[in-house]
Amino acid sequence: MGSANKSSTARKARIEEMRRAEQSRERRNRILVIAASVVVVCGLVGGGVVLVRSQSGDGGSDTAAADSSAKGKFVTGKDGVKTWEGKLSRNHVAKDVKYASEPPVGGDHNQVWMNCNGDVYTKELDNTNAVHSLEHGAVWVTYNADAKKADIDALAAKVKKTPYTLMSPMDDQKDPIMLSAWGHQRTVKGASDPDVATFFEKFVQGEQTPEPGAACTNGLSQ
Repeated sequence: MGSANKSSTARKARIEEMRRAEQSRERRNRILVIAASVVVVCGLVGGGVVLVRSQSGDGGSDTAAADSSAKGKFVTGKDGVKTWEGKLSRNHVAKDVKYASEPPVGGDHNQVWMNCNGDVYTKELDNTNAVHSLEHGAVWVTYNADAKKADIDALAAKVKKTPYTLMSPMDDQKDPIMLSAWGHQRTVKGASDPDVATFFEKFVQGEQTPEPGAACTNGLSQ
């Protein structure tokens, strides 16, 4: 019991440290964004509007990108957690991405992440934004119409008090409640399932995180 409390305290301290680093990074990023915006505006004024898409319809920004997660497969461990065995690419794209799983657990994604500082969304998210949140070490809780309202409410309460998490509905997933992190995923029976706490403990800013400490705020929000 003492060991578990020490582990929890250490994790909370690490997350708080990451939050402080994130705030410093956000201030720096705001300056960079403003500077970049000025450069872009000047470029448009000086060079005019450039046509980047032909009228022939041979593939523009509306065309889905190749499935960036297809080279691999899920392998289910004894603990019930599915781990993606294969490469998950991490390119920033401005197109839709056809992922190998629903919810996705990684792959090419939009350059803007969904806010994941305990954010609970009531509408479905764009997968490409949510995958970026996973890259930052977030755990994504999703549910479909078969999930019980009591479980949805209880999970929402847990997410709201847990940094680096987000929650949203996802009608197309096969199980009522699913938890996803970068490269990992599992189904849980409900909010009281002990596997919920275990998954959070292991994967919120866990070792699987490609970009530990990266921002979970100042992204996209509904």
